Amino acid sequence: MTTTTAAHPRDALFDATEVAAALPVCDHYCGVEARMRKSLALQAQLGPVFDITLDCEDGAPIGGEAAHAHMVAELAMSEANRFGRVGARVHPIDHPCFADDVATLVGRAGERLAYLMVPKPRSLGDVERACVEIDHQSRVNGLGRVLPVHVLIETHGALREVERIAAHQRVESLSFGLMDFVSAHRGAIPAAGMSVEGQFTHPLVVRAKLAIAAACHGFAKTPSHCVVTEFNDTAAIMDAATRASREFGYTRMWSIHPNQIVPIVEAFAPSAAEVEQACQIVCAAQDAQWAPISHRDTLHDRASYRYFWQVLERARRTGQPLPVEVRQRFFS
Repeated sequence: MTTTTAAHPRDALFDATEVAAALPVCDHYCGVEARMRKSLALQAQLGPVFDITLDCEDGAPIGGEAAHAHMVAELAMSEANRFGRVGARVHPIDHPCFADDVATLVGRAGERLAYLMVPKPRSLGDVERACVEIDHQSRVNGLGRVLPVHVLIETHGALREVERIAAHQRVESLSFGLMDFVSAHRGAIPAAGMSVEGQFTHPLVVRAKLAIAAACHGFAKTPSHCVVTEFNDTAAIMDAATRASREFGYTRMWSIHPNQIVPIVEAFAPSAAEVEQACQIVCAAQDAQWAPISHRDTLHDRASYRYFWQVLERARRTGQPLPVEVRQRFFS
């Protein structure tokens, strides 16, 4: 591999509309202050290989929503948020605390929040209303950036309009809300549909997962896989994360317990052999000014270059070791 001044892969291989945000592969949720602080400490230790979503929806006690939102904002603005990869989940759009959540979080921590997660929209209209409120508070508070919006697909209405929601220019990522989605079927999906095995086999759940992943990839957004409630069975967590990544097309996954973070990151990381192959092909392609090449008796062109570049990006996001030359070429 030799040094070259050829165009960077992001510029040579992709249009602007084809590039999804480079989000960490794990999104860790926590709603209690003590767990939030422990999660921030773990992120400081492991690096920004996972996001932290501070939860105002399920984390706030009834009657204490305002104080909880202020605490979340303070943590997001604190030195404990070392990498700027802390987001927050607000209450649903039709909840009395939604607007107050947004006002507090945007007003007090908008400059440092990585995103706001909007749960339980029933339609594209709900997503639009949420974005209007977030953008209104951004203007009122003079926020010098566009705050990314993530959306949780967990209702029948949102699933029906998932393509239109994914197409919305303010949406960065869609997550699948397994538990509420199953509950919305009024017992037609058995409890096993929420288990680590059943969620990958029940046809209605599989249909929802695939629809969300396909919508995201169609509009260059990040699909985030749902929770696995088992947190002490590392093998089960690893298997679920591997299936989410390799079979269902997800590039990110929720964690609800610290024990789940490392298995998820490892499952979503490319193997050492995949990284080595990608390094060789992408570097050779850049040396050839992105013209077709032959690598180990196989022809490669821009279509396969895109794939192998994405392998390198995923390796970077998951903290995998990369050769010095590759880091200097593409990530310096």
